[in-house]
Amino acid sequence: MAECTDSNRAGGDEALIEQCVEEMRAGFVAYDDAFRVITRRARSTFEQRDWAAGRRDAVERIELWGECVAASVQRMEALLGERSRDRQLWARIKARYCSLVVSLVDAEFFKTYFSSVTRRLFQTVGVDTTLQFAGTESKPLQNVGAPLVGRSYLNKGPLASAIGELLRDFQWQVPYEDLARCAAFVCDEIVVHRRQQADNDPVLGIDVMDAVFYRDTRAYIVGRVTGWTTHTPLVIVLANTDRGVRVDAVIQTEQGVSVLFGFTRSHFHVDLKAVGAAIGFLRTLLPRKRLAELFTALGRYKQGKTERYRDFVRHLRASSDRFIVAPGDEGMVMLVFTLPSYDVVFKVIRDEFDYPKDTTRERVEAAYDLVFRHDKAGRLVDAQEFRSLEFPKDRFSPDLLQQLLASAARTVRVEGDNVVIGHAYIERRLRPLNLYLREANRESARSAVREYGQAIRDLAATNIFAGDMLLKNFGVSRHGRVIFYDYDELCLIDSCCFRALPAPTSYDDEVAAEPSFFVGAHDVFPEQFGAFLGLDDESRALFMEKHADLLTVDFWLQLQEKIRSSGAAEVLPYEGSREPDPRRAG
Repeated sequence: MAECTDSNRAGGDEALIEQCVEEMRAGFVAYDDAFRVITRRARSTFEQRDWAAGRRDAVERIELWGECVAASVQRMEALLGERSRDRQLWARIKARYCSLVVSLVDAEFFKTYFSSVTRRLFQTVGVDTTLQFAGTESKPLQNVGAPLVGRSYLNKGPLASAIGELLRDFQWQVPYEDLARCAAFVCDEIVVHRRQQADNDPVLGIDVMDAVFYRDTRAYIVGRVTGWTTHTPLVIVLANTDRGVRVDAVIQTEQGVSVLFGFTRSHFHVDLKAVGAAIGFLRTLLPRKRLAELFTALGRYKQGKTERYRDFVRHLRASSDRFIVAPGDEGMVMLVFTLPSYDVVFKVIRDEFDYPKDTTRERVEAAYDLVFRHDKAGRLVDAQEFRSLEFPKDRFSPDLLQQLLASAARTVRVEGDNVVIGHAYIERRLRPLNLYLREANRESARSAVREYGQAIRDLAATNIFAGDMLLKNFGVSRHGRVIFYDYDELCLIDSCCFRALPAPTSYDDEVAAEPSFFVGAHDVFPEQFGAFLGLDDESRALFMEKHADLLTVDFWLQLQEKIRSSGAAEVLPYEGSREPDPRRAG
């Protein structure tokens, strides 16, 4: 249905329809209430420094959507009985439901929940507008609530006084270590940045959002600095130390804030009255950030997934290029394709895996599921899982379609003029590292090599072992960050058995193609990593200069012990800790 109307209701089912509509509305409200309860716990987690509880909350909140949708499906089946899949009845339920929620703040969340329930109930292929909300009836920022004013602080002079007032307005049960010193530090950072990046445009004031953003061990106050002619982003990062709360860093560039809200980071926990209003404000700081990524960053990952698909479909209708095999080396586990004019890739699991891959479809799916729930550390692409996608057959290049039907027949089929993809992961498209190193200038290539080693370190610190460290399994983002995106061999560090290579006992052992010693399923030999680097002599020398310890068994054993005794580390989403100079006072 193109518009929200209940004018087509017929007699006889009004009471049943009203009951169904109320059940669906109550289902989303129950989800949203539980979501907010979990989200609000982030404040006490930060105050108590209970980071393990924070990680559990992150997983619990991710799993909540699926649990609530499943419960709603069961309730609707029980309520409707043999009519639970009556399309005409559901069309009337949808129309009435739309009229009920259309004027609500963040109404799209209610609609997306309804669509998830009907999609699961009917096992929908593609998009069924009779049962789902799509097109002109779905505008994610239509009802955003009142404009997000937040809190404003005028610079009446000195600037440090306004910042001190700002920090005092954000109080926790744990006091600041030294509020005056923190305010002076933030003031200095703003003044220096405005001098260098904003043509000395004076600071008139600071606007910040009311809600504090929490993720892992840090809290973030998000806002902007306004001048006569410019405004620049402002994110104040706070850490809770054993000496109290202190400012850890100040982020003031679009790139820095983009990385903070990026697709390689876990979701924020932020208690927002109106999500749409918050996104409206964030878009003033991040005008190039896709709407889908902002929804996802705020923990509304299902809405983010919905908006990504809608945006892609709109682009598909407005473009004419064809899906092709994605640039890069062919994978043994995944078939990867892309639309050249759009910056995502589609990954489909092959029916069979060539030697030497020793894995199963179930293990591959489990690895992607692990990434979905784990700290991405800025080094793992957010892979969104989709089922029963449907695209026009004529938008596929003949070569790609032939490969899909030959190698992924369990997943891909042709139905009339459409190609149906039963299961796929959609990720942001990155330039494969092996291709990037061939194309980049010397300075960029050297930076990428350093980033490659650092990516392996960052993943390892968060208890992730990449498994297959070939260059082709890493990509380079527009910010020059190296990101890992091939998850079929990914596992937890504490599940690996890191071993030193046994010394050969004979010449035959030394030249043998296969190891002459027993290798267990979880055995890893770090000394062999060098054989898979695929770097030229200069790049290899640079890698070894910076990251030679990654090729030693001691590095991995020590890290494994640290993780088992102290837990996984956190990889901060900004360049190092910028703790205020203790010599500074107010």
